[in-house]
Amino acid sequence: MRNLTRSALAGTLVLAATLAVVVPAQAAPPAGSPSEMNRLLAQTRAAVAEYRDLDAALAAGYIPISECVEEPGVGAMGVHYLNPALVAPGAPVDPRAPQMLTYGPSATGELELWSAEFFQPDVGQPTPMYGSQPFDGPMPGHGPGAPVHYDLHAWVGKHNPAGMFAEFNPAMHC
Repeated sequence: MRNLTRSALAGTLVLAATLAVVVPAQAAPPAGSPSEMNRLLAQTRAAVAEYRDLDAALAAGYIPISECVEEPGVGAMGVHYLNPALVAPGAPVDPRAPQMLTYGPSATGELELWSAEFFQPDVGQPTPMYGSQPFDGPMPGHGPGAPVHYDLHAWVGKHNPAGMFAEFNPAMHC
């Protein structure tokens, strides 16, 4: 009887192992699917949550590099803060490590987090991608000494009626 029990147990283990290989417990969502983009955006939101406090962003190495950028009739981008330590031309895009953050005035006048911005200088690489979303560019630098680059805004701090990845937010103003 003991051998039969061991044989039954061994057969059950082989069957379970076979099923584990044939039927994965949880398949990853397809690249570019809405659920995959939601997963990436959730990672970005979680990564920048502490930077709703501008002092925390400054302590983490983000430095202001622009005044509040606004285009009449189009909307605003905000004040850009860059973390130079996160700039790695041609590196894979990490949704948890945006190179820039944008801030703009709240109803009380304090700066509040508007978006995370991903930035890569152009070194001849293919267009960087955030999931299935291509970066904008390559485009010339926006100021003296700024490189030709690719960038992508992810409006994780404020809703953008023009779209999650639109450059300007028509609901925001400097």
